[in-house]
Amino acid sequence: MPRVSTARALLAVILIVCSPAAALAQPAAPLFAPLAHSALIAVEAAPAAGGLTLRVRRATGETPLQVSELAVTVDGRSEPATLRADGTWFVPRPAGTQDTGKTLEVTIGHDGIHEVLSGRLAVAAGAPGSTTSGAASALSSSHKQLAWWILNIVIVLIAAIAISRRTS
Repeated sequence: MPRVSTARALLAVILIVCSPAAALAQPAAPLFAPLAHSALIAVEAAPAAGGLTLRVRRATGETPLQVSELAVTVDGRSEPATLRADGTWFVPRPAGTQDTGKTLEVTIGHDGIHEVLSGRLAVAAGAPGSTTSGAASALSSSHKQLAWWILNIVIVLIAAIAISRRTS
C-alpha cells in the first residue's frame, strides 16, 4: 500500500512542477486575421502593443515571399511600416486608437511587381475594444491547449492509479 501512495505523490508533484513551466515556455503568438488577398499574395493583420502587425505571404505554396517594399495607409493616412526579424511588418499606431472597422490599404512590392490590397480590420478575439465575453477572451488558444494537456495528464494518472491498485 505505501508504494501506491508514494507513486501518487510523486506523479502529483511532477504534474504541479511541469504545468506552470509549460505555460511560461510558449508566449502567445498574435492571432492573425485575414485582411486581403490576391491571386499571388495574402495579407493578415493582428493587433499588437502600440500598433498593428502585418504578415504577408504567398497565397499558395510554401516558398517564402521576398517583399522589397511595403506601404500602408489607414483610412487614407499614410503610416510607416517596419520589417521585423521574424518577417512580419509592424505599423505603429497612436495610443488609444480604435482601428476596428477602418480601411487598411497595403501596397506591396515583390518579385518585380507592385500590388495594392485593401481590406477592413476585423475585431480580434481578446483584443482591447472587442465585444467578446470576459470568459471567452480570458482563455486564449494557448491556455485552452494547456488545459487540455493537463486534463489528459490527469486522466492518465487516474488510470495508472486504478491499474496499480488492481495489480497490488
